[in-house]
Amino acid sequence: MFFAVVYIHIFRGFYYGSYKAPRELLWILGVVILLLIWRPHLWLYLALVGQMSFWGATGSRICSPLSRWVGDSIVTWLLGGFGVGDATLNRFYALHYLLPFVIVAVVSCTSLPASVWL
Repeated sequence: MFFAVVYIHIFRGFYYGSYKAPRELLWILGVVILLLIWRPHLWLYLALVGQMSFWGATGSRICSPLSRWVGDSIVTWLLGGFGVGDATLNRFYALHYLLPFVIVAVVSCTSLPASVWL
């Protein structure tokens, strides 16, 4: 339900032309917030300890575009080893906990007056 409301809000922005000048920066920050709210949901799915999270993390690692752009060494470092294990699940859980604070910081930046951004 949360994402349905988010998508309705995005399409309302398209309808009213909120991406046009002079609000481009606000639109870009909104897209950044959208990308940031997708991450904790994926990380919580991967952080739950069980077979579903293990195979979800394994599939995400295999299909990840990050492995093509950055390289396998970075993915191995991010996962904490060559495969998905306890270190991977602990890292995803920690990121799932910390990312809402980043989202709050970005949202608070969008509430600043326009004179600060110019």
